[in-house]
Amino acid sequence: MEYKDYYKTLGVDRNADAETIKKAFRKLARQYHPDVNKGDKKSEERFKEINEANDVLSDPEKRKLYDQLGSNYQQYRQSGGDPRNYDWSQWAQQSGGFRGRGSTVFTEEADLGDLFSSLFGERFGAQQTSSRRPRDVQQPVQISLAEAFRGTARTLSNDGQDIEVSIPAGVKTGSKVRVKGQGMRNARGQAGDLYLVIEVAPDDTYERQDDDLIRDVKVDAFTAMLGGEATVPTLSGNVVVTVPPGTSSGRKIRLRGRGMPRLGRKGEQGDLYLRVLVTVPHELSPEDRQQLEKIARHYR
Repeated sequence: MEYKDYYKTLGVDRNADAETIKKAFRKLARQYHPDVNKGDKKSEERFKEINEANDVLSDPEKRKLYDQLGSNYQQYRQSGGDPRNYDWSQWAQQSGGFRGRGSTVFTEEADLGDLFSSLFGERFGAQQTSSRRPRDVQQPVQISLAEAFRGTARTLSNDGQDIEVSIPAGVKTGSKVRVKGQGMRNARGQAGDLYLVIEVAPDDTYERQDDDLIRDVKVDAFTAMLGGEATVPTLSGNVVVTVPPGTSSGRKIRLRGRGMPRLGRKGEQGDLYLRVLVTVPHELSPEDRQQLEKIARHYR
């Protein structure tokens, strides 16, 4: 069983934080994705290695156990040991057993193939374990805020076939969309699942806070002082908003139910907050200026 340096695979330091690992994975996944390198077997294998490394290093529990394994293995190599003769069972005994996913407890008597496959997936299992466990694959996908608001779709190519995947409204950065049976296949032809890892691109107009949205809206000084109405474009169409008298720049006007759809909660939406920016005329006639100065003196 060969030890793989997943940190080297992703090109990150062993002390890298979760955000650094995520960024490295996304960059490499885009570079070596099969759709970008059609027919290139080396890129395909590299893509598999990148997904394998990210699957372990992005999971705190898996990463902790992997680091323990790596430390013992590296000590063995540094002492002059032949990697082909490394005693993996001795490592398991020294570790005293592990608690895997769920409530399964592994001890030194446990089968090593089951131990490693449960902790890390098929990559650490014996050959027979590898042949029976299909592997899931993650693929980063970037969408716009408008697409996240309405829902969208992406067409993916897998084994020469185009697959249209629906992305539901309300997804956030980090949301995962599961495509059943489109992952890696094992020796028996069984396929794991494909997970699209969503990244919602920053928007020039809107700020997103969970399911709420914030945007700036310009209001002229006279409407801000006297009150009135303003027409505001939103992701669901134009809205006529009532501006209360005496509205100051920076004040927020709340529009209920005009924010992002709540994922998995049909018919529910967050709120839209309009942040008022008061504008003033650039040029005034002498008569208007005199009138404004008279009004200003009254309120000073």
